[in-house]
Order: sequence, then C-alpha cells, then structure tokens
Amino acid sequence: MTDVPETRLAAISPTATALAGPVVAAQEWRHLAFVHWRVPASAVAPLLPPGVVPDVFDGSTWVGLIAFELGDARIGPLPPSPIGGSFTEVNVRLYGVDAEGRRGVVFRSLEASSLPAVLAARAMFGLPYEWARTAQRPTTDGWEYASRRITASPTKRGPGFRLGVDVDGTTTVDDELSRFLTARWGLFQSRFGRTQWLPNEHEPWVLHPARVTTLRDELTAAAGLPGVVEREPDSVLFSPGVNARFGIGSFLRP
Repeated sequence: MTDVPETRLAAISPTATALAGPVVAAQEWRHLAFVHWRVPASAVAPLLPPGVVPDVFDGSTWVGLIAFELGDARIGPLPPSPIGGSFTEVNVRLYGVDAEGRRGVVFRSLEASSLPAVLAARAMFGLPYEWARTAQRPTTDGWEYASRRITASPTKRGPGFRLGVDVDGTTTVDDELSRFLTARWGLFQSRFGRTQWLPNEHEPWVLHPARVTTLRDELTAAAGLPGVVEREPDSVLFSPGVNARFGIGSFLRP
C-alpha cells in the first residue's frame, strides 16, 4: 500500500490535465510496446527518489519495460531538432506517488541511440539516459525492438535487450489496469539533490492487446531489479502512439 491517504490520491484519468504553463519540450512517441510485471512495493521503494512512494494497483506495484520510436523532438517553441532525429528508445520505469497524491513515472534507465539527445536530456532534465545502439522494425503481426548499451571499454559489453510482440489490432483495451500503467501525467526524478515533478500531456492512449514472442533483457537487472523478467509478464499492451508535451517542472516540498 502507498503511504498516501486514498482521499489525497489523484484520480487516474485517461485524459491529461492541461499544462499550467508553457510547453518546454515536445516529442512524438510511436509504435509503443508496454510490458509489465507485478512486484511487491517493498522491492521498489528503495529505488524511488525522496518524497515518492510506490503507487499500487491490486495489491502490487509494477515494473515497466517500454520500447518505442521517439521523433520530432523539440525544445520550447523551436522547430524539431535535426540533430537528434528519430530513434528507438527503451526504458525501465516504476510508478510512484508523492504526498500531494500526484501519480507519476520514475525512470530507472532510458536507452537511446542519439548521443546528442542523451546529452541534452541529461543536462536539461536530469534524466538517466544511456547511449546505446537501438533499433526496431515491423513484423508480420507486430514489432521487434533491440538495444545494446555502449560502454567506454571496447572489451566490456553493456546490457542488452531484445523484444518481439504480436499485436491484436482489431480490439482495444481500456480498463483500470491499462489506465494505471499508461495514463501518467508526470514524472518524478532526482535533480540537484531534490525530487522534481515534471508534468506532461498528450491525447488519450489507444491501446491494443499484445503478446510477447521474444524477450531477452538485461536492462531491468542493470536498473536494480534482478529476476523480474524471468517470469511471464502480467500485462502486454501496444499503442500506435501519441504526441507528448512537457511543462515546467517543480520541486517537491521538503
């Protein structure tokens, strides 16, 4: 259970609250695979930033392994940057809630093949991006994704990842669990020794049921969550994508 009273928890809504201030960044997210596992809240609590506790659904918190194409990235009112381009991103994420009841994502790692995008995200937002060789491609019934983190040593292999999913594009999913896992209108992160909340908005997700056909993953263990992917996932979803926008961040009260 969370330490936040139920009366203070923000309702989980498929529709985002409009950003209160200007848009500081925008991105396209396309061809997203959401793969999730139940885990005890006690397993992830030490991995969350100060002031954030595990968000719980049906007695468990959840670990997400998300792969997708990121494109059309821009900062503020500027046009899309030609430097970063489009690239496959793979992230390991957790779900947390703060004392105000805001429910958000906590990223443990984010893999991206664009070094300029990695450096910019680290410098501007403090996000734990890692430079990696990433790729994705459509298959007959779904998508495949791959990643291998680049290390400073030519003899040391970084953690790798490969995922294949088949997608049922004829039906959609919209239930309490799918909204809990995807309708997240902000993220928590450690920044300058404090915890920051960064809000985001986008159109409601269109989600389809999916099935994992291939999964070989070392990223989750490298993110401090060993053993999670050794069993079948508890939820697999796919979305064609959304256009995301981020607002001005704020620090949690001490």
